[in-house]
Amino acid sequence: MHTPARTHLAVPVARSRTIEAVVFDVGETLLDETFEYHAWADWLGVPRHTFSSVFGAVVGAGRDHREAFEYFREGFDLDAERGRRAAAGRPESYGEHDLYPDARPTLAALREAGYLVIIAANQTGRSHRILDSLHLPVDLVTTSDTWGVAKPDPRFFRKVIEVCQDLRPTATAGRICYVGDRLDNDLRPAWDAGLRTAHIRRGPWGHMAAYDSDLIAKADFRLTTLADLPALLAEV
Repeated sequence: MHTPARTHLAVPVARSRTIEAVVFDVGETLLDETFEYHAWADWLGVPRHTFSSVFGAVVGAGRDHREAFEYFREGFDLDAERGRRAAAGRPESYGEHDLYPDARPTLAALREAGYLVIIAANQTGRSHRILDSLHLPVDLVTTSDTWGVAKPDPRFFRKVIEVCQDLRPTATAGRICYVGDRLDNDLRPAWDAGLRTAHIRRGPWGHMAAYDSDLIAKADFRLTTLADLPALLAEV
C-alpha cells in the first residue's frame, strides 16, 4: 500500500475560462483500493498475490471484474457476500490512509481556485457514508447507490450534468470535466454525454487503458498524478 504522505499543491493563479466543474470517480482515482482487494482475498481464503493475478487477467481480457471472484467460488454473489462480510464484522472499510496522497490536496486546490468540485461514482451506501465522514473539500458527494443508477448507464452522466447545473447553472455538459481511471465506466460514457475528461493512469484499469487509441485521441487530459490537474485546467 502507498505511504500516506501529503502532497502539497499551489493554487493556480488563473482557472479555466471554459471548465466550471470537476467531477471525480472514487476507486483508483481518489482511493487506493489495495486494502479492499486484499480484504476480499482474505475473505475468499486465497493468497493475495493469487487473487491479484486472476483479477488482473480478467480485467486485461476486457471482462467484468466480478468474474474474477467466480474463479475462487462458483456462483459468487458480490452483494450477498458484502452482507456476509458485514455480518461477520468484516465490512468494506477504508479511511484517510487509503486516499492517494494527491487526492485531498488536489480537491482543495480546485475548490479554492473556484471550480465546482463533486464526487460522483459507483459506490455502495456504506462507502458513501465513509466518504462523507472523511470531510473532503468538495461541494457534493454522491454515489450510484444514492441515485439508483450506475456507470456506465447514460442516466448516471445525465445526473452528473443535472447536479452540476443545480449547483452552478453555467456548468453545462461541455464545461464539466469528469476524472476517472476507466475507459468503459468513466471516459467513454462521459464522452457520449458531452463532458470533458481527464484520465488518471493508476490501478489496473488505468494502466491497461494508458495507450488506447481512443484515450489518446479524445481525452482532454492524461495524468499520472492528480497534482497536475489544477495547472492543466488553468491553461484551458
